[in-house]
Amino acid sequence: MEKFTIIITTYNRLPFLKVALKSALIQTVPCEIIVVDDGSSDGTEAYMRSLGNRIIYCRNCINRGHSAAVNRGVKLASNQWIKLLDDDDYLEPQCIEVLTQAICDFPNAVICSGQVTITDSQGKKIGQTKTYTNSSFCVHQEDIHYGMLLDMLPLGTPVQVAFNKQAFLKSQGWDSTFDGNYDDIDSWSRICQYGDVLFINHLIGYRRLWTGSCHKQLSLQKRCEMNIKIKQNIYKLVHNKHQKKLPKILVIQSYVRWHWFFVALKKRTLLTGIKLVVFSPYALGGLELLFKIYYVKQFRLFFQYFTFEFN
Repeated sequence: MEKFTIIITTYNRLPFLKVALKSALIQTVPCEIIVVDDGSSDGTEAYMRSLGNRIIYCRNCINRGHSAAVNRGVKLASNQWIKLLDDDDYLEPQCIEVLTQAICDFPNAVICSGQVTITDSQGKKIGQTKTYTNSSFCVHQEDIHYGMLLDMLPLGTPVQVAFNKQAFLKSQGWDSTFDGNYDDIDSWSRICQYGDVLFINHLIGYRRLWTGSCHKQLSLQKRCEMNIKIKQNIYKLVHNKHQKKLPKILVIQSYVRWHWFFVALKKRTLLTGIKLVVFSPYALGGLELLFKIYYVKQFRLFFQYFTFEFN
């Protein structure tokens, strides 16, 4: 019996869509496939109609945005688990098989995150997501938001993540406020209110990094502002278990600003970076937090982060 529905959202990227769709069709276990076309004008509709009934195809008459396309696809899905796929990414043939096996052992999980290879627009490997351990592990619900707040639980982009449909619906779906930037992270944080998170150390897909990626269209200033907003939302969800060692929200905000400052430096845009940093009584605490988190990640001290004093 099918457990998974693969949902591919697309908009005017037919060449990439064909690759994503092929990767869904060659999965080693059967699954439902839904393509949500968000008003494409590049021949996507004609191509999809030519495929017949092998795929469920739905089309928005106008472009409504990524979040709306995701929400529509999930509502149409008939299976209990959803595997999202952006049209410029693609899956390993064993992706659904690996995910199916993993979630069977963890009935309380509502999200499962795997590993992906990062490629350029031509599919050439340029990187790999990092793992903290050599095996799969589960993080209980009470610990998830604390880990997400401190960037210790890298759930990743849609190509890395699968989720439970009912938990998604309870969480009210994707918020268009974050369209194209942190819409996925915002959703993961709300889904995680309803169960555990499973991390599996298996390659399940490929993520393209290219100039047409949604987040590439936004300024560093805008990305920083949205990042802060996400942290504020997650902060409210942190379990009481972690309240005593929780940094103040102003320290978290400063930490985020320092992060984007160093991103700007890496991109050789010093003036932009300087504008991102707000020199306040919490600036030093934010910088200290940044280096503590870097230390934990660098030396793979993942399992210590629940007791590590980030304040």
